[in-house]
Amino acid sequence: MKTLRKPYYGWWIVGELAIAQTITWGIVYYAFSVFIAPMEAELGWSRTVITGAFSLALLVSGLMAVPVGFWLDRHGARFLMTIAVACAALLVFAWSQVQTIFLFYAIWIGIGMCMSASLYEPAFAVVAQWFYRRRGLALAIVTFAAGFASTIFLPLSNWLLQRSNWREAVMTLAIILAVSVIPLHALILRRHPRDLGLLPDGDNDSIGDEKAKRSADVALGDAVRQVSFWWFTASFSFATLASIAIRVHMIPLLLDRGFDETFAASVTGIIGAMQVLGRVLYAPTESKLPKRYMIAGIFALQTSALLILIFVQSILGVWVFVVLLGAANGAMTLARPALLADFYGTEFYGRISSVMWVFIVLAVTLAPVGAGWMYTLQGNYDTVLWILVSLSIFATIAINFVRKEE
Repeated sequence: MKTLRKPYYGWWIVGELAIAQTITWGIVYYAFSVFIAPMEAELGWSRTVITGAFSLALLVSGLMAVPVGFWLDRHGARFLMTIAVACAALLVFAWSQVQTIFLFYAIWIGIGMCMSASLYEPAFAVVAQWFYRRRGLALAIVTFAAGFASTIFLPLSNWLLQRSNWREAVMTLAIILAVSVIPLHALILRRHPRDLGLLPDGDNDSIGDEKAKRSADVALGDAVRQVSFWWFTASFSFATLASIAIRVHMIPLLLDRGFDETFAASVTGIIGAMQVLGRVLYAPTESKLPKRYMIAGIFALQTSALLILIFVQSILGVWVFVVLLGAANGAMTLARPALLADFYGTEFYGRISSVMWVFIVLAVTLAPVGAGWMYTLQGNYDTVLWILVSLSIFATIAINFVRKEE
């Protein structure tokens, strides 16, 4: 009688991460925008003060990436992600009780630290450890689900707000985060397939083959001494800067062009859905073409989207831009961890990725304020758009200088 083979445990982890990432992104990242106006009305704080706390949280999450990466490589993600979500839930609850600006900023500094240990970066490190051949598919499943975080939690947060007040709504979100995600991380996450006597992908390779794969891993010190690492980092930093800058300023740009507020808000929101499309299209093709060329194509797609936004100033042009930019952003989310693991292996993935992530987060932090400063200086978005096109072209060229170095 044929014995049925047990499902590979890595897929249970992928399912857990898909659910947990969706909920965590939805509550600690996307829900914030729903509560800006009611906080402004009750507390009397300016919009700049309120959003400044969120920007600071993003910056802190980037600065914390390096210690988080070292922890992930040495101890795995189970304890860290569980504690991070538990702390995040407590901090979100504290946010619901806040009365002073000082405490508000202190809470969001703490949430920023929790972001670094609970969102995509540690999740990608887990997937990199558990998958080799099927890494692209595993990443696609996690990010496909999390791509709907804003679709789920923006309406949910608004529904909670309409039924009570912003404090009770935020308190409810804190409870949802604690009750749903903490048990998932604590019960399902594991450090490495070796801990369960397994190999990546559930393969039956010999232990010698597994050791050979691990011996090819590149240490952090060796990675940062490679010119390719810095080309890699620069390409994704500049591409991300261009992407974030236009997304943050998309609504005011469209308003400047005479589109109404409803259209501007609705079409900008569709970018998130188009990210899911990009991930669906990328996942089945990433193993068929060299990843470096795939990424160059993604950056070129982003460049094309920006050029269309410049030259086709109509509703059709806006829709084409939204589809292309969203698809490029979605594919980019998968492409970076996949190429990083291919080039540097998984043994030191967390710390190598974290160093790169610091520069990307600095670009993310600079993007909105830099574009806003340029707009104020020029009085329009023309120069901003051409700078973003230039950055995207640079990213497209730079990724072609990335090579595996012996």
